[in-house]
Amino acid sequence: MVDLVNLRTFVTAATSGSFSKAAGRLNVSPAMVGRRILALEADYGVKLIERTTRSQRLTETGQAFLAKALKILEEVEQLDDIAHPQAEDLVGHIRISGSTTLGVKLLTPALARFTNAHPAVSVEMTLLDRNVDLVAEGFDLAFRIGNLKPSSLIARRIGTYDFACCASPDYLRRAGTPGHPDELGRHRCVISLNLSPRDHWSFWDAGGREVSAAVKGNFGVDNGEAMRAAALEGVGLAYAPRVLVEGDLASGRLVEVLTGWKKLALPIHAVYPSRQFVPRRLAGVIEWVARELRELQ
Repeated sequence: MVDLVNLRTFVTAATSGSFSKAAGRLNVSPAMVGRRILALEADYGVKLIERTTRSQRLTETGQAFLAKALKILEEVEQLDDIAHPQAEDLVGHIRISGSTTLGVKLLTPALARFTNAHPAVSVEMTLLDRNVDLVAEGFDLAFRIGNLKPSSLIARRIGTYDFACCASPDYLRRAGTPGHPDELGRHRCVISLNLSPRDHWSFWDAGGREVSAAVKGNFGVDNGEAMRAAALEGVGLAYAPRVLVEGDLASGRLVEVLTGWKKLALPIHAVYPSRQFVPRRLAGVIEWVARELRELQ
């Protein structure tokens, strides 16, 4: 009979690309990963992974074994859901990826409430301002901002990520308040390295006509909180996610400008690997976050 712990360890090592990465994901030592895979190879009398000091690769048998192992583990998850049919009885582990600002401001509160409501589900969230490879890096789910490129992944739009243009009162006293996007070229701006393009900000008038304003500045950053901190220090105008600065706008620490113009509004998607069966815990967490975003917006 197959040892599911050893089988999961093999799949994790194969998809992550190394024993050390697999160990981090499984919260065990690399040596334990090696012992489990050796035991699996001994059970079946085959070599699954060839390793050197610097790399590893699946043998031909290992490649076929991996494809079948993924199907077996998926079917085991189906058995778990059959055994726990009640909607409130979600169980299991979910690895989630999201961008930093979205994760801190929106996902963390939502997922904290989800785990409170479903204590048998454990959530592990990694916040990075890049798109992870869900399969290769072992993630079950990612929340992504912006339009998605065509892929085999399954995506569901669950919300909208709105932007605001703002600056500190001190900066506006010194530099003046722009009345039109074309005036931004005469201002210092905090450049977001996560926007593409970095040097143009989009605005739309009441008739829907877009104005792409060229911007410049001597401070660029790839992190939302750092951009907010720079704006609060009076470095210049910031084109920032509204959720990041809404507290500062409400308190007056930052002042919104160009309020008669619409700003960027990007889609938020829940993205997960294509599969015939979606575990109930995964469907449950997606629906939970989608509902919370709807309530906020």
